[in-house]
Amino acid sequence: MKYRHVIMALAVSAAATFGPAHGQSKEGQSVGTTIARVAKGLAGRVGFAAQEIGGKEIIAFNGDEKFAMASTYKVAIAAAVLDRVDRKELSLGQLVDVPRDMKIVGQFGLAETFPHPGLQLSVANLIEVMITESDNTATDVSMGLAGGPAAVTEYLRRLGITDFRVDRLTGEILRDVFDLPGKATLEVVTEAYKTRPELLTIQADPNPAFEADPRDHATPLAMLQLLLAIDSGTAISAESREFLLGVMSRTRTGDGRIKGLLPKGTPVAHKTGTTGGVANDVGYITLPDGRRFAIAVFTNSSKTSVADRDRAIAEIARTLFDHFYLASVAKQ
Repeated sequence: MKYRHVIMALAVSAAATFGPAHGQSKEGQSVGTTIARVAKGLAGRVGFAAQEIGGKEIIAFNGDEKFAMASTYKVAIAAAVLDRVDRKELSLGQLVDVPRDMKIVGQFGLAETFPHPGLQLSVANLIEVMITESDNTATDVSMGLAGGPAAVTEYLRRLGITDFRVDRLTGEILRDVFDLPGKATLEVVTEAYKTRPELLTIQADPNPAFEADPRDHATPLAMLQLLLAIDSGTAISAESREFLLGVMSRTRTGDGRIKGLLPKGTPVAHKTGTTGGVANDVGYITLPDGRRFAIAVFTNSSKTSVADRDRAIAEIARTLFDHFYLASVAKQ
């Protein structure tokens, strides 16, 4: 495995003294650069940030650069909805209508599976399929429950998270990525395929215009900040935290990404993101001794195969896993 050639360097750096949690030390930057080498050639532009829960060490590479988030932004949407649950404005058991014009195509496909009128889901089940299956219909309905994209961004600002913006529904993002005549409802996409059959083959191709658009972008460090705020109970209540982390632990997308090279059985709670040349994964990893760390990995502008993009994320996650484990060994 490519990560093995950096283990000795990580073992040395693990004994270093690191800066406070709100900033990254020179040692952390150096380790981040070393780790980034394992993904060289597997993906286009790479950025990541990671921190042990309760620790001070931040490991990052391109941590301050903005990346297209794709579906990883659904973590912020879920947190914003749960914030409304905490404030008693919504309840997890509350049933919500899923109107036909909100049924957006996607990997899981509430739109394809339930094409008829009359569909209702609870708030809890909307969050469940939004995260575990990355369902776009559930996402856009959840976005409405959160108050819309501007409300989600405002929620992030209240948490002190600035380099993270939510601007569009997923149906609108897909409209813009694939140049559709309207948001990506089942009807719009079905009609588009009739005249543009290449839509079936270009879905994994890089899209420079999409990535250059500043909307729905975040830095790895900002995503890390959100993950830490969720885990600490700053972003949502302890009860909502347990609910969301439980949902993220059941994610069924992206098995080859963060989880791809970790030891079998390693607990992972995460959310993937995939659009065009974008392959991302963010979440939490539990170490063998029970300690945990938060991680955000973004890869944009990739012309490599989908498998290679996944492998890049897996290599980074595994190397960080080894690093944080070795850091504890070095202290003993």
